[in-house]
Amino acid sequence: MVHLFMIQNQKDCISQMNLFGKKRIPFLFVLDFEFAFGYVIPLAEIDKNQCLYHLPGTSNAPKSDKTLFFNLKPTPIRFDTYLLAFHKVQVELQKGNSFLTNLTFETPLKCDADLRDIFLHSHAKYKLWMKDQFVIFSPESFVTIDKNVISTHPMKGTIDARLPDAENLIRNSEKEKAEHYTIVDLLRNDLSKIAKNVEVSRLRYVEKISAKNQELLQVSSEIRGILPDQWHPNIGDIFKKLLPAGSVTGAPKPQTVQIIKSVENHQRNFYTGVFGIFDGEKLDSAVMIRFINQKDNGLFYKSGGGITHLSDARNEYEEMNQKIYVPIS
Repeated sequence: MVHLFMIQNQKDCISQMNLFGKKRIPFLFVLDFEFAFGYVIPLAEIDKNQCLYHLPGTSNAPKSDKTLFFNLKPTPIRFDTYLLAFHKVQVELQKGNSFLTNLTFETPLKCDADLRDIFLHSHAKYKLWMKDQFVIFSPESFVTIDKNVISTHPMKGTIDARLPDAENLIRNSEKEKAEHYTIVDLLRNDLSKIAKNVEVSRLRYVEKISAKNQELLQVSSEIRGILPDQWHPNIGDIFKKLLPAGSVTGAPKPQTVQIIKSVENHQRNFYTGVFGIFDGEKLDSAVMIRFINQKDNGLFYKSGGGITHLSDARNEYEEMNQKIYVPIS
């Protein structure tokens, strides 16, 4: 096994992804929010002491039968700190510079469990642990490619499942509808850059997601398109055209990214980037949300949500903090 070296620029990431795709070499890719740097590693060369992954149907993680007990103690940012950034976003929305902005913060976190153990014991569709860097346990798919069909499943709209009539509340919220339709339209346009016959095959379906002490309802949609038969040598180019992920950015993307950089209290880096696996034939990938970052000065949980002109600051603040959890039953 070899040490995992980060590729420091987009051009080399794209070249490596294209090469492995052309040669049908199974590989893992981990790309930052803006696709400026990342890891592109053949699966056969991954050291399990440095990187563990889990996606539907594939994993390099060892099984663990022990039960994990731990305390998770976030120190949420003050509401007035959040409100200042929220108001700045609202000004940009009123100017027409964005229709939807995904506003995120990092929250200092005390946790008496090792991040590798959190990876092993958490329940999520997509999981990734990078030693001394971060762990994610994401419910959100980015794109999948099977044969020449590419699909994406944006998630927009979250509510506590314990609330009375929670599903109807989330379905009928005008704010949540506007946010979701904006992202569906954005991602439909994104897929149209690389695929033909793009269509929304499922619109605003509701899924239940387990958190540590609660269950959340999440609203998703499915968008599909047809790639050229020989898409494999162009995997890197495909991701260049799709990133950053629309569901964790907003619309329009270029202007919204600049707003994000000006108001957030952290550098996103790998948070809200994407990771995935090409197995030699098919590709699956996830948006890197539900993210614990390990830094020299401690642990930080990164979370947030989409802001529109209909958003209520207190509700958005509470939703951001509600997403600070580890899904361990």
